[in-house]
Amino acid sequence: MLLTREQLQERLFALHRASLELVKDVSLETLLERIAVTACEQAGARYAALGVLDGKGKLEKFIAVGMKHSEIKRIAHPPVGKGLIGELMDTEIPLRIPVIEEHPKSSGFPAHHPQMTSFLGVPIRNSEGQVGQIYLTDKLDADEFSSDDEMIIQMLAAHAAAAIANARMVAQMRERDAALTRRTEEMRLLNDIASTLTSSLDLNEILNKTLRLVMNYLKVEAGEIFLLEEDKTTLRMMLHRGQAAEAFWTRNVFILGEGYPGLVAKTGRPFLSDNLEDDENFLRKAVVAAGFKQVLCIPLMSGENVMGVMSISSRSTTPFDERSVQMLSAVCSWAGLAIENARLHTNARRLAVLEERDRIGMDLHDGIIQSIYGVGLGLEGAKHLLDEDVEAVRRKIDHAIGGLNQAIRDLRAYILDLRPRQLGNDGFMNGIKRLIAEYRANTFSEVDFTMPDSDLKELTQSQALALFHICQEALANAAKHSKAKTVQISVWTTDERVLMEIHDDGRGFDTSQMSSFIGHGLANMKTRAHSSGGDIDISSNAGEGTTVLVWVPRGIKQ
Repeated sequence: MLLTREQLQERLFALHRASLELVKDVSLETLLERIAVTACEQAGARYAALGVLDGKGKLEKFIAVGMKHSEIKRIAHPPVGKGLIGELMDTEIPLRIPVIEEHPKSSGFPAHHPQMTSFLGVPIRNSEGQVGQIYLTDKLDADEFSSDDEMIIQMLAAHAAAAIANARMVAQMRERDAALTRRTEEMRLLNDIASTLTSSLDLNEILNKTLRLVMNYLKVEAGEIFLLEEDKTTLRMMLHRGQAAEAFWTRNVFILGEGYPGLVAKTGRPFLSDNLEDDENFLRKAVVAAGFKQVLCIPLMSGENVMGVMSISSRSTTPFDERSVQMLSAVCSWAGLAIENARLHTNARRLAVLEERDRIGMDLHDGIIQSIYGVGLGLEGAKHLLDEDVEAVRRKIDHAIGGLNQAIRDLRAYILDLRPRQLGNDGFMNGIKRLIAEYRANTFSEVDFTMPDSDLKELTQSQALALFHICQEALANAAKHSKAKTVQISVWTTDERVLMEIHDDGRGFDTSQMSSFIGHGLANMKTRAHSSGGDIDISSNAGEGTTVLVWVPRGIKQ
């Protein structure tokens, strides 16, 4: 039955209103159902469905209306693109059939599928080809669908093509936005990890901050770090963060190859167990009892060496994706390198302490102890002269008293080492003045100080400390080795440098054998000068004193 002009106009207006609603919907699932409902209403059909094709032309989604959800669930399987559906997928024109079963391409209905008679199928096309189809069955007020129904549904299909493209574009934008958000979070994690690992050599700080950042990124409930001990076979838990700490501490040591931490340390590869409850190889049943569902273990690598294992545990059943595992592996590689650096730094400090103890022992033995031993020999000689030469005994006792007083001064100077522990808040010039005062008090020697025209406030803290410690070392050498009567200290500036010269009138030494005279002092002074961007020169001749000249650059921000 053909529509009257008024009926057709009314349906076109209704279609226009429906199409405006379609373009507002950006959810593909909701949009497909709305298109199917609109087609049902516009064509007067009992049932409607809408199929959407993927990029390869296969049926990706199929939405049906007119049937209850329980009825749809009873059908053996969803459409797979055969029969009339497959016929419509391969054509560019609508397909209108009075009786479905009489069409040669009809393949019948699966079990529990309602019987349907009349059929109207319209492809949904855009400029690139077919993107889906609208299916209508069982015309309600007639035996079959009319040409007017076909025209209306074709118009709806055109609107549907635009709406589907819009929904897909919005979905892609959301996916890209989610990917960008995740990438931003990953970059923030990497930046925070890099800042943590490059700003500290303290092992505890490195472990705590790294584990905290990783747990916040993955949003997990618990995490722990095991480190490989010096025997290279024992993994010991060094840190636990998060919930159920008592459950994790029930087993805090693993042998290489034992348990998941031991397995990861042995193989150097990540390991994920996403069903701890049924995992017989998981050795910490208290963790399972605490409600944890999965654990991810990542090796802490430094090059090819395993430093330890980071273990992340979650109560969620959503498994860690491959991207998270890759991100965590990169983080753990950085952390492994930082752990090794922190350990090397600690070992270097221990070695420096041992070397300093050796130096102190040698200096005491070769200097003060030998002086006291000489006093003892002198007093022993005086003892034998008591009955023979009283005047000689008196001279030896006076000499012994002088020797003991000198040993006391040497010991005091050595203990203080002529250096306060820090420069303080008084500035570089006041720090030098304090050094001079201490030197005069401990040695009874004279010091002449020539100050610069400016207060040298442009010196950075590291530069001021370098010059301060070099002056300390030079005065210590003058007191302990040169036996100088007078020291001249001069500080002056040029346009590009701050210079300091310390000259003493002591006994001097052969610079070719410098290390035997001042031990580690020269190396320390050179290191401090070079670390501040400057340089140092030490000149000396036997009997002519020693001169130390050091400079640092001006105007450098550190």
